[in-house]
Amino acid sequence: MASPVRILVVDDDEITCNLLEEVLTKEGYAVDKALSGQEAIEKGEKQSYGVVLSDIRMLDVDGMEVLRAYRQRSPETILIMMTAFGSIETAIRAIKEGAYDYVSKPFKLDEIKLTIQRSLEQKRLVEENVHYRQELITKYKLENIVGRSPQMLQVYKTIARVADSRSTVLITGESGTGKELIARAIHFNSPRSPRPFVAVDCSALAENLLESELFGHVRGAFTGAVTTKKGLFEEADRGTCFLDEIGNISPAIQAKLLRVLQEHEIKRVGGTETLKIDVRMVAATNQNLEQLVAEKKFREDLFYRLNVVSIHLPSLRERPEDIPLLADHFLNKYAAQNNKPLCRISSEAMDVLSRYRWPGNVRELENVIERAATLSSTNLITPDDLPRRLRMELSQMAISSLPSSLPLSELEKLYIQKVLEDTGGNKKKAADILGIDRRTLYRMAARLGLSIKR
Repeated sequence: MASPVRILVVDDDEITCNLLEEVLTKEGYAVDKALSGQEAIEKGEKQSYGVVLSDIRMLDVDGMEVLRAYRQRSPETILIMMTAFGSIETAIRAIKEGAYDYVSKPFKLDEIKLTIQRSLEQKRLVEENVHYRQELITKYKLENIVGRSPQMLQVYKTIARVADSRSTVLITGESGTGKELIARAIHFNSPRSPRPFVAVDCSALAENLLESELFGHVRGAFTGAVTTKKGLFEEADRGTCFLDEIGNISPAIQAKLLRVLQEHEIKRVGGTETLKIDVRMVAATNQNLEQLVAEKKFREDLFYRLNVVSIHLPSLRERPEDIPLLADHFLNKYAAQNNKPLCRISSEAMDVLSRYRWPGNVRELENVIERAATLSSTNLITPDDLPRRLRMELSQMAISSLPSSLPLSELEKLYIQKVLEDTGGNKKKAADILGIDRRTLYRMAARLGLSIKR
């Protein structure tokens, strides 16, 4: 059970102190009292407090000095000031110097209780946000991006060099190669990491909706615009905006985006006010933007503004040595999520994974491993736990390499021989790829006059 929040009540009026102690204790708080500012400061040196509720006007050391002492020594403590009407200006100054809020005397007890509740809730949300952001920073550390192929090592080097800069980055690569993962790594390894990372799928929205999402709109700008709304560029101020599938934006949006990159300013849809923004752009596409420029479908000046630093992500078939690393990484991830014992991938299953061509790239591999980790009834992933399409494609690849002018029995024999060669003579692997058991493999081999040692 969590310990109660400790509150220090500070007032040189003992009656007020006693009243607040009684009321707040009934609310479940642990309450201490201080009858002077000096006593409050001394108590703070010996004891940590979640909340200090202090009067401003006191004879020896006033509430402002209490505020400054706690801000210096215990910045996590919430300070709520109590003030008579005549010292409202001082209370406002206290807010500017770090107090959470103030309540006016004579106060209502419900107001005191509500203010404390709100202050603690805000503190909890801030702490959760800090914890979540720290988790994100840890998650997107460069060393947590899986891959040791030469192509990926070059990607890591580029991220490390560009992260601290303000330069716009263009990430290219096939669908499923992890472009957003790289964009997040750039953001969370940069000085902008405490600020927002905002991702926009430019292919998911019609032109008018995308414009409103990016730039915001003023009330009455169009039918349904009943309130003024901030755009995502404003939400990402001092942070990073990731524009995925940038090749799909219309010429009109291209022109507006070019102005954002050149002038660092926007106008909301339907508005006249120019708003300055400080946003780092990271864009991504699976299209050939240079070809789109040549075809007059993408602005050349915008392309050069986006392509200050380029990062190309290789397809998974271009870095097969990373497949076992990625497969083990995803297996550990989903075994943990499903509260299952740590699994491992059999050599036969890993052979299937390594030889498959992965048209869906890393995303497809992750989905396959998640399925296997979820459905496997043991802690060993075998070929039977993998989708049938993987084994079928390997069989089709083997068949396509055989000559077509031979009798069916000869083709069967050559096909089995090829599968055995590809698996290094491993009958279990060969049978898995063929979609049969080992006994059937031996019977087929005997029928076809193919010698296989048991």
